[in-house]
Amino acid sequence: MESNSVESENPIPQTLEPKKGTSFFRTCFNGVNVLSGVGIISIPYALSEGGWLCLIILFLVSIICFYTGLLLQKCMSGSPSIKTYPDIGEFAFGNKGRILVSIFLYLELYFVAIEFLILEGDNLHKLFPNAKIHVGGLKIVGRQLFVLLVAIIVLPTTWLKSLGLLSYVSAGGVLASIVFVCAIFWVGAIDGVGFDEKGEIWRWNGLISAISMFTFCYCGHAVFPTICNSMKDRTQFPKVLFVCFILSTITYGSMTIMGYLMYGQNLMSQITLNLPIRKVSSKIAIYMTLINPITKYALIISPIATAIEDKLPLWKGKFIMSYFIRTFFVVSTVVVALTIPFFEYIMTFTGAFLGVTVSILLPCLCYLKIKKVSLSNFGIEVMFIGMILVFGCFVAISGTYVSLKNIITHV
Repeated sequence: MESNSVESENPIPQTLEPKKGTSFFRTCFNGVNVLSGVGIISIPYALSEGGWLCLIILFLVSIICFYTGLLLQKCMSGSPSIKTYPDIGEFAFGNKGRILVSIFLYLELYFVAIEFLILEGDNLHKLFPNAKIHVGGLKIVGRQLFVLLVAIIVLPTTWLKSLGLLSYVSAGGVLASIVFVCAIFWVGAIDGVGFDEKGEIWRWNGLISAISMFTFCYCGHAVFPTICNSMKDRTQFPKVLFVCFILSTITYGSMTIMGYLMYGQNLMSQITLNLPIRKVSSKIAIYMTLINPITKYALIISPIATAIEDKLPLWKGKFIMSYFIRTFFVVSTVVVALTIPFFEYIMTFTGAFLGVTVSILLPCLCYLKIKKVSLSNFGIEVMFIGMILVFGCFVAISGTYVSLKNIITHV
């Protein structure tokens, strides 16, 4: 995989020189890695929130996000200077558009970094439930201990200016996802858990949360423009996008069905937390879950820190300030992860407020603005985009409200 290509919420990879563009196959690999992120461990829980019929909504969300991905490519055709998503925002709405798009992109990355820490803490605690240490008179146990330990491990990686090596390490994301799905199947088919749960057909009270989580799984739009720009033949990007969404939807659909048949309404926010810990297959699944967040955390934080460093011209190139900014972000994500250690609610908020905005609303608005589409030339395309905007606004408003309500209630 080419450098800095990471999952939905991950930073924008460096643009390759046109003569060294990626092939169709390698671009497909990058795209699948972008879409197959940490959402795979929680998507069965999303189905348990909404019921079996929510599978239809999963496919609907994938179709919408595929279409909005195509809209981003059409926006890029408006100018050869467009290389990244913020460039699209600027081309459509000027400097304010760039700022707006950048804010939502960086917030999305920031919350994904928080999700990484919560995920690591939850799963390491499951593997080592009795772990604890004493620092002076302070006793640190359980999830808090592992969140702090993981933060200490990843902190030095955030100081690196060249993240090429980490990018290649994180290229195992697709393989890790495949191994993870196979391990879950092994737990159900061989290790005695079985696929006997009936589940529920439809659950109104969990519908909004389910849709928000589905959106989180498909929000890879932050990197789509740069992946397209990195190709040798950019005209093949629609085919790349189609292959990536098909493969990702098959993976998500398989994981969703298996998990719900295994644990039904007893599913926890991460299916790894349901697994019988003494089974080798369970440990393999959990270890696969733990690898990517550690290797990709620095790639998540780096573009945010770099953007801030670029806005501080007096300090640009000063290593001390760079270290301070990156350390600050690590510390702040630790504080949030310890204060709001609710993986499912953070995921719901990220999917509803940030994911919907970045992956559904902004592509449609930018396309309408750049292509100067208005009601005067109303047609099927405008009607379809209008329906997408209504759907996106509904999910964004209701999903954000539900997630914030849950966070406030539990905190």
